[in-house]
Amino acid sequence: MGNLCRMHLPINHRKRPLWRALAGVAAVCLLVFGLLGVIATSGRPFLDDAAGPVLGLHTSPALAWLSLLLGAAALLGAIVGGNTAMVLHFGTGAVTLLGGLAALALLETPVNTLGLDVTGCVPAFVVGAILLTAGLYGRTGAPREAVAEEVLRHSTRPGDKFAVEPHAEP
Repeated sequence: MGNLCRMHLPINHRKRPLWRALAGVAAVCLLVFGLLGVIATSGRPFLDDAAGPVLGLHTSPALAWLSLLLGAAALLGAIVGGNTAMVLHFGTGAVTLLGGLAALALLETPVNTLGLDVTGCVPAFVVGAILLTAGLYGRTGAPREAVAEEVLRHSTRPGDKFAVEPHAEP
């Protein structure tokens, strides 16, 4: 987890179960789109941008498989929970958001081998934002760590982290 845990992210946030559930819903959406896309584009070249729409969105075999893999990783995070979920949701959300931005930048160019259009970028932004936010609120730890993080987060002086001894209930 490295630098991700060094960020001032809330530990054991009270809305963590809500974001985990929303991440599960977003993961299922990615899985359904990916699975239907794989079925609809079977037999086509991997980077075929002329494939038909799936659920109203243009797809290709490459995009369908990518959606399937990202959805599986995000669903695994929603099922497993804990700091593993934080890393998986943060990672899949970042990949989805950056993929949507890249697709938006490459729309009318020959590099657009996935056949994306604006209607495909919007769901990527929504799903990516949900997964990324779930990753930000997914950090877990001991109650003592949560109190120490809150003290640090609300402190006005650099030494406050060490000046207050957190007393958390088990």
